[in-house]
Amino acid sequence: MWIDTHCHLDASEFAGRERQIASDAGKLGIAHLVVPSVDRASFGRVATLAHACTNCSYALGIHPMYVPHSTEDDLAALENALAEGMSDPRLVAIGEIGLDFYVPELAESPLREKQEHFLVEQLKMAKKHELPVLLHTRRSVDTVMKHLRQQGIRKGIAHAFSGSFQQADAFINQGFKISFCGTCTYERARQLRKLAAELPIGTIVVETDAPDLPPVWKNRKENSPLELPRIGEAIAALRGISPDELAERTCRNAAEAIPRLAPLLTKG
Repeated sequence: MWIDTHCHLDASEFAGRERQIASDAGKLGIAHLVVPSVDRASFGRVATLAHACTNCSYALGIHPMYVPHSTEDDLAALENALAEGMSDPRLVAIGEIGLDFYVPELAESPLREKQEHFLVEQLKMAKKHELPVLLHTRRSVDTVMKHLRQQGIRKGIAHAFSGSFQQADAFINQGFKISFCGTCTYERARQLRKLAAELPIGTIVVETDAPDLPPVWKNRKENSPLELPRIGEAIAALRGISPDELAERTCRNAAEAIPRLAPLLTKG
């Protein structure tokens, strides 16, 4: 059985099809899907979706690309939602949070500083509520790592990882798992494929990031959680192991990274 540790099933691309996709995922051997929010408007949406689909859970956070239009009131709303949600077993993490320095304007002042402020405040919430974090680290791994160390955050997932071996080791030493997705299916992604093949098997998890980051066979079309088994097969082939072995190990790793997943997996 597979776990999709990061998919945006609440995205508009899936409107009206969310429950069917989750149901179909179960039939394909996908035991669970973790659905992170991206902004204040999606807090309620991901929670509702997770309760409508027995194989889904959710995370709450403000995505760095949504920070430019977010306010201090949104951070306060997040804290309130987390405080209320801690009694909800389907709330499993804080995410999607992090930094994005790939987009030029986001990497420059004042948005760079605003991103870092939002990240720090959300890391403080993670520590307060003892929740793992689902991290966006595009072109920003070292800065994200600096804040993780300063805030003492030692559990979570580096989502859709695209850094170096040295950066992956830094996350692993911090207690994090490294997540791989459909980008590993592209022959030109040599460094990423090498990482997926060679990192210790106890340190990796898998995801789709649907509807984004489609695997090569989707030909840049909409991605779906239903692609996870085939993505997993591709990663297993890189490692020279069976898909069943990779599925079993990455499920175990996901439950280590996100402890509140374990009872949900037991219930099925």
